[in-house]
Amino acid sequence: MELKTKVNAAEGKMDLTITREFDLPLELLFRAYTEPEIIEQIMSNPYSTAKLLKFEGRNHGSYQQESTDAQGKVVFRANGAIHEFSPNRKISRTFEMENTPFGIQLEIYEFEALTDSTSKLNMHVIYESVDQRDQVLKLPFAQGLNMAHNRIQEIAGKLK
Repeated sequence: MELKTKVNAAEGKMDLTITREFDLPLELLFRAYTEPEIIEQIMSNPYSTAKLLKFEGRNHGSYQQESTDAQGKVVFRANGAIHEFSPNRKISRTFEMENTPFGIQLEIYEFEALTDSTSKLNMHVIYESVDQRDQVLKLPFAQGLNMAHNRIQEIAGKLK
């Protein structure tokens, strides 16, 4: 089955691009990345509950998120700085997962309206090294992103 989320990783580069089209209006897609209640729903699953501990949706803001298992144990924590926040257009931020060998990455999200009811997300992710990027790509990275984007479509689609 072909994934709707497309990952393009050129050989020998320390970055990659990700694109995905959604059956969501631009404003609703942007909300899925900026409204804490929606973000928490998208990040939660049957095995863990997600919490946005901090989210400052503005230029020079920051965020921190974590997921806990049924016993309350933290299973995932990430944080970063938001460098550029342009509503319905662009978010540039750093992303760092705690307790992993992966370093900080720079993520640039660009939101594009295709029609009144469809939109596209273009992501550019820059890693600290080619090796770091290649290590991430050895994981089920594309499948995980596709699943997350499917959840965005499902959860935000109910808000139409």
